[in-house]
Amino acid sequence: MKISVIGCGRWGSFITWYLDHIGHDVTLYGRENSKNMARFLAERKNDLIELSESIKLSTNLSCLCDKDIVVISISSQQLKGLMQDLKALDLKNKIFVLCMKGIDTTTLERLSEIVQKNTDASNKTAVWLGPGHVQEFYNGVPNCMVIDSEDEKTKKMLVDEFSSDLIRFYYGTDLLGNEIGAAAKNVVGIAAGMLDGAKLSSLKGALMSRGTREIARLIKTMGGSELSAYGLCHLGDYEATVFSKYSHNRQFGEMFINGEKFDKLAEGYYTVKALVELGKKYGVDLPICNAVYKMLYENGDKMETLNSLFSRSLKNEFYF
Repeated sequence: MKISVIGCGRWGSFITWYLDHIGHDVTLYGRENSKNMARFLAERKNDLIELSESIKLSTNLSCLCDKDIVVISISSQQLKGLMQDLKALDLKNKIFVLCMKGIDTTTLERLSEIVQKNTDASNKTAVWLGPGHVQEFYNGVPNCMVIDSEDEKTKKMLVDEFSSDLIRFYYGTDLLGNEIGAAAKNVVGIAAGMLDGAKLSSLKGALMSRGTREIARLIKTMGGSELSAYGLCHLGDYEATVFSKYSHNRQFGEMFINGEKFDKLAEGYYTVKALVELGKKYGVDLPICNAVYKMLYENGDKMETLNSLFSRSLKNEFYF
């Protein structure tokens, strides 16, 4: 299939490599002023991967016009702006695949909602979510991921076309739950890094258990299936987020606790703002999200806030 990938960061460039690797006709788009794109144009590589000569490179959005599928892998808070830019192309009969995790902080919209609201009705939207790191995939380490869409035909086609020995895809059955769960796991990743930085790593087990319940309750209240929080989008992505040395969100949390600067994208920093607002909107208690938010945005005492998570009033492990 003819595919364009928008976004030449570490994940977008991997997706480009992967889709070419399994036999698709792929074009990578990057902004003209992008340092990442400039390096690909000059060297066809970044610090993690090298792109084959069969992959086309473009700095013009018109490269999307003749493609069957448009894969988007950019910062979640930039999606609305991108969709405004794409309106001039009047794209029709495309499949948009979102390989990104987040919630719009101003409207609290899920990313698929932003795409659907800003494209022609003939276009379909899907999400590609789950665990994995470029460094591992590129070295042949396999993993499982999930593709979800409100359009069953689109979902099945994408799973069939994108599956390989490197990535086994599952059919998602809850678009809302998968998107919220995937976005929220980045916040749990930041909390895990904070525990690492505070020398409290032994509490990660409790963090994973309580974090999953917290997000399951939110998903259910929003109208999704709470089981999604226990799937690949959230709990299934914890190993790659809560423990991995490659996790940007975990690294950010650890460095934040230690008073150090982190100069890469950590989506959870933005997502936690949206989750706190969703918790208020739907009346769901989100203690982990609230604690992370307090430290990041309200200058809450770091150790006091972390300790307060584990000294809350006694209650049953499971309540509904």
